[in-house]
Amino acid sequence: MSIDATDRRILSELQRRGRISNANLSEAINLSPSACHRRVQRLEADGYINDYVALLNARKLGVATTVFVEITLSGQADEVLDAFERAVARIPDVLECHLMAGTADYILKVVAESTEDFARIHRQHLSRLPGVVQMQSSFALRTVFKTTALPV
Repeated sequence: MSIDATDRRILSELQRRGRISNANLSEAINLSPSACHRRVQRLEADGYINDYVALLNARKLGVATTVFVEITLSGQADEVLDAFERAVARIPDVLECHLMAGTADYILKVVAESTEDFARIHRQHLSRLPGVVQMQSSFALRTVFKTTALPV
């Protein structure tokens, strides 16, 4: 299914204000509430909308340190990649894991309370990941901007 300009306006608005009521959403995109509701249901059913979430304040929750970790594995065989991906998915401090093309095999986005907490995460979890031959960690000094909104 393809989406039209109205669907894109719905998606854009929902990315900015996920808790918006259907009445307010329909008003914002200039569509009747029933038509708006049907479109949102279709976008959900067709997989354009995966879920609705609350975006939390990392600083308020005490995990203000963001670390990007480049991982190089011993090989690219399916069993090496699968074992690594299963293990890294179980680490709660890892927010994102991306298989890469380039010098690193994976890049992880990790949150921690502090550099000392990251040292704990590294020692207890990251250093025990299967197939890892090299790791390089880069600490974010400041977040210039951050968004979860995709261009629609």
